Amino acid sequence: MRSVSNPYRGQGLTHPDLADVPFPSVDAQAPLALLARCPHAGVTPLSAVPSLADALNVAEVLIKDERTRMGLGSFKALGAAYVIACDAEKGTARGQTYVTASAGNHGLSVAAGAAAFGARAVIYLAATVPESFADRLRDIGAEVVRAGQDYEASMHAAMKGAEETGAVLLSDSSWAGYTTRPHRLMEGYLALMAEVFDQIDTPPTHLFLQAGVGGLAGAAAAIARQTWGDATRMIVVEPEAAPCLIASIEAGAPVETTGPASAMGRLDCKVASLIALKGLTRDADDFMTISEAEGDSGAALAAAHGFASTPSGAAGIAGVAAAAGTLGLDAQSRVLVILSEMAEG
Repeated sequence: MRSVSNPYRGQGLTHPDLADVPFPSVDAQAPLALLARCPHAGVTPLSAVPSLADALNVAEVLIKDERTRMGLGSFKALGAAYVIACDAEKGTARGQTYVTASAGNHGLSVAAGAAAFGARAVIYLAATVPESFADRLRDIGAEVVRAGQDYEASMHAAMKGAEETGAVLLSDSSWAGYTTRPHRLMEGYLALMAEVFDQIDTPPTHLFLQAGVGGLAGAAAAIARQTWGDATRMIVVEPEAAPCLIASIEAGAPVETTGPASAMGRLDCKVASLIALKGLTRDADDFMTISEAEGDSGAALAAAHGFASTPSGAAGIAGVAAAAGTLGLDAQSRVLVILSEMAEG
């Protein structure tokens, strides 16, 4: 584990690449209003886990458990499907084709949203994504296209495919010139934190947020900072094999990182979303990386206390374990983590 204190906290990183990029939305009412009309929607549980708190030597661990979210097994259900629902309200979804690349659950959300609103989904997958996941996408009605050896290569293929066919590109990342849809997608994630605010009375002392491109972390940190102010220390957790956010903090600019494939597959993203980066440099207190072994240990620890997940889904727990005795963690700390996806298999 290594960590970096955020020198841009409160204002955000100033860089020409971020000048025209919006900060994350904090309007939770928009996604909550749509979710209220969805028959598959329901509030996910927030659980205090005393045995895990004891194991981590803190006063309290709260787990926001996204494994049952809308039957898709991941917080990602709140993102792309929300964007397509917004399109449907405007009458532009039916008959439309949505194209994206996915390292995991984002593709399920696109596929489910397309199926629900009479649209078509084409999901590009890298060679590293298991065929079992491709089958899950096909079962929902999506077309699967294999492209490239990693997520970035599949994303480039998806962009080319959308451009050539006139389809709508629906990425969960953002870059220069592409911010409108990912900004709305991140807005969908705010529903998760709005539920948390109703489920607890006192802000946690620490919020550990796992990040790939940073969409969940950026959205959660933005609304948590608005609601809780400085009461909560917010820590972003990345795989050391894909440290695009912490590397950008250290460089003082958005950077593309390189590294081996990570078993934390849903977090194995080498380029940060610019919206997320802009927001997190304003709202997060610390950035940290965890090793493959620490990611595996986090998943094992979660399972041992009744919360089976993946190294990606339990990366927040892994971050707490790896940071023990640092980042202000002590026996009085009250920690919130998001269990972002169900176990595989």
